[in-house]
Amino acid sequence: MATFLYRVGRLAFRRRWYVALVWAAVLAAVGLGALKAPGASDEEFSMPGIESQKAFDLMEERFPGATADGATARVVFVAPGGEKVTATEHKKAVEEAVAELGDGTQVAGVADPFQAKAVSKDGTTAYATVSYKVAANDLTDASKTHLERAIDEARDAGLTVEAGGSAMDDGGGAGGMAEVIGIAIAAVVLLVTFGSLAAAGLPLLTAVIGVGVSMATILTLSSALGLSTTTGTLAMMLGLAVGIDYALFVVSRYREERAKGRTPQEAAGLATGTAGSAVVFAGLTVVIALAGLSVVGIPMLTKMGLAAAGAVVVAVLIALTLVPAFLGFWPNAVLSRRTRQSGRMEEGGENNGGTRWARFVLRRPLPVLLLGVVGLGALAVPMTELQLGMPGDEAKSTSTTERRAYDALAEAFGPGFNGPLTVVVDAKGDADPKGAVTAVAEEIGATKGVVSVSPARFNEAGDTAVFSVVPSTAPTDEKTKDLVTVIRDERPGVEAETGATFEVTGTTALNIDISDKVQAALVPYLIVVVGLAIVLLLVVFRSLLVPLKAALGFLLSVLAALGAVVVVFQQGHGAELLGVEQTGPIMSLMPIFLVGIVFGLAMDYEVFLVSRMREAYVHGESARQAVTSGFRHSARVVVAAALIMIAVFAGFIGESDSMIKMIGFGLATAVLLDAFVVRMAIVPAVLALLGDKAWWLPKWLDRILPRVDVEGEALSRGPEAEPAPDAAADLEPART
Repeated sequence: MATFLYRVGRLAFRRRWYVALVWAAVLAAVGLGALKAPGASDEEFSMPGIESQKAFDLMEERFPGATADGATARVVFVAPGGEKVTATEHKKAVEEAVAELGDGTQVAGVADPFQAKAVSKDGTTAYATVSYKVAANDLTDASKTHLERAIDEARDAGLTVEAGGSAMDDGGGAGGMAEVIGIAIAAVVLLVTFGSLAAAGLPLLTAVIGVGVSMATILTLSSALGLSTTTGTLAMMLGLAVGIDYALFVVSRYREERAKGRTPQEAAGLATGTAGSAVVFAGLTVVIALAGLSVVGIPMLTKMGLAAAGAVVVAVLIALTLVPAFLGFWPNAVLSRRTRQSGRMEEGGENNGGTRWARFVLRRPLPVLLLGVVGLGALAVPMTELQLGMPGDEAKSTSTTERRAYDALAEAFGPGFNGPLTVVVDAKGDADPKGAVTAVAEEIGATKGVVSVSPARFNEAGDTAVFSVVPSTAPTDEKTKDLVTVIRDERPGVEAETGATFEVTGTTALNIDISDKVQAALVPYLIVVVGLAIVLLLVVFRSLLVPLKAALGFLLSVLAALGAVVVVFQQGHGAELLGVEQTGPIMSLMPIFLVGIVFGLAMDYEVFLVSRMREAYVHGESARQAVTSGFRHSARVVVAAALIMIAVFAGFIGESDSMIKMIGFGLATAVLLDAFVVRMAIVPAVLALLGDKAWWLPKWLDRILPRVDVEGEALSRGPEAEPAPDAAADLEPART
C-alpha cells in the first residue's frame, strides 16, 4: 500500500498539470450535468416494515388520490379579550379570511371552521385548514404571500391569527452561513498550525473542490436515483470536514519530510505513501460507518449515508492526487516563513507540546485513564433517560407563528389536538362494513386517554374507513406512546368481535414507530459497523488490543456525547445559551447519526495518531518511546484537525432549526470528547500500561492477515527514500 501510494504521489507531483486538468475536467463535467439535470424533488418519506407505513400504504390503495402529499396550512383565529369568535363581527372577519384564503391559484380547498365544527367549546378559538394542490417545496412565493396577506387582513380586523402546517415551512436546513463560519475558523486554525498562507489555503482549496465535485454529482444523479433535496446535506458537512483533515495530514507530512532534507518530489511521494496510507484506511472506516446506515432500513437514511460515503471517497482521492499535484506547483510556499527566509530546513523540536503531553501521560497512565473513563462515564449517565421522538412546532421559538398557533390550539382544544392519531379500518369481506367500523370506533373511543373520535370517512367501495382519534396528552408525551400501544394491543379482540381489522398511523404514531425501529436497529448497526472497523484496524495495526481499545474508546465518547445532548435539549440545562427555547424528546435519528458519523471520524484520529506510533515501533523504538514519537509528530496536526471538525459542526449550532442545532451540538461535542479525551489521553494511557503487549498478534493470525504496510516500512528500506544531497537548494522555486 505505502509503496503504491508513494509512486502515486511522485507521479502526481511530476505530472501536476495533467492531474489538475483532469480534476478541472471532472468538476466541469459534473457541474454541467448538475445544471442540466432536472431539479431534485422532495422525496416521499417511507419507513418499510412499521405499522404506520402499512396503514398509509393501505390508505393510498383504498383512497386513490386522497393522500396526495399536498401542503397544508392550519390558520388559527382567536377572539380578543375572552370574546367569542362566533360573535357577529368576529365571525364575519373569519369568513372573509376563509374566502380570501380560498382564492389562491394553488389552493385546493379551505375548510370553513363554522361548517366543519372547528370551533372550541368555549367559542374563543377556531381554525381553518387550507389544502394545496402541490407539495410544500413547490409552493410559489405568490401563494405564500397570498397566505400571509389573508392572515394580516384578519389581524387588522382585531383577531389574533397564527398559522402552522407544512405550507409555513421555509425549507429549513443550513442556509450556508454554517459552512462559511466553519471554513473561516478552519482557515485560522490552519494558519496558526502551519504559519503559512499557502499551507493553510491548500487544504481549504482542495476540500472545496472535493465538495463541489460531490455535490454536483449528487445533483446530477438526483433524478435518476430518486435523491431528495436533503440527501446532500450530510455529504456537504462531512465532505468539507474530512476533505480539510485529509489534505492537512498529507501537507503536514510533506513539510516533515522536507525538514528531513528530502527533495520536493521525494517528500511528496513519501507523504502520500505514509500519511496517504493512513488517509485511505481512515476514509474506509468513515465509508463503512456511513454505508452501514443501510442496516437501519430507512431508505432516505440509506441514500444520505451512501451519498456522504461517496463524498468521503472523493475527499480521499483528492488527498492522494490533487494535493501532491498542488504541492508540485508550490513546493516551497507551503513551508513556514522562517524556513523560506533562512533557506534552512528545520525539523520540529524534540520537546514540542505533543512530546511534553505524552511524557506527562506516560509518567501517570493509571490516574489519567481513570479520570478520563470516570469523566466520560459521568457525562454518559443522563443517556439512560433518553427519550426519542420527532420535535415539531412545539420545539420552535415562541417568536414564530407556527409555535404560537400550536400553543393556541393546545390551549383551546387540548394538548393532544396537535397530534391526532389516524385509524384505518379494513372491513373488506365483512358482511356489515359500516357496523364493523362503528364498533371499532366505539371500542377505541372508550379507551382511557382518548378525548374524541371523529366520524368515519369511507372510500367509494365502502369497505375501508378512516377516522381521527384525539389523545388527551401532547404528541411527544410518553403517555401518548402508551396509548398507541394500548390501542394496538386491543386489535385481536376487536378483530375477533367485528371481523374487521385496523391499523394506527398519523404523524404522532409514525414518529413513535420510527423511534422504536431506530432503537431496535441501533445494536445491530453497532455490531456491523464496529465489527467491520475492528477487522480493518486489525489489518492496519496488526494488533488485537489496539482495535478493541479504539472501539471501546469510541463507545465511551459517543455515549458521553448523547448524555450531553440529553442534558441540554431534553433536560434544558444550559439550553438558553444555545438558543433552545423548548426542551423535549431527542430527534429519533440522532443516535444513529451520532454513532455513524462520529465512529468514522473517531477512527480517523485513531489511524492518524496510532499509525505514527506503529511506524516508530516497527522502526525499532520501544513501546513507550513509540507513544512519545507518535505524539511528537502527530499531536499538533490531530489537534488542528479536531478543532477544524468541531468548528465545522459547531457552526450549525447557530441555525434556527432545532434539529440542525441538535445535530451540530451533538457532533461537535462528540468530536471534542473523542479527540481530546479518548485519543489524546485514554489511548496513550492504555498503550503505556500495555507496553509491548499492545502490539501482540497471534502468529497464526499474523500469517493470514494481508500486509498493507501503512507505516511505510518498505519505503524506509528503499533507495529512493534517501535524503537529497543539498536540501537547501530545493528552496528555489520548482520549474513547472
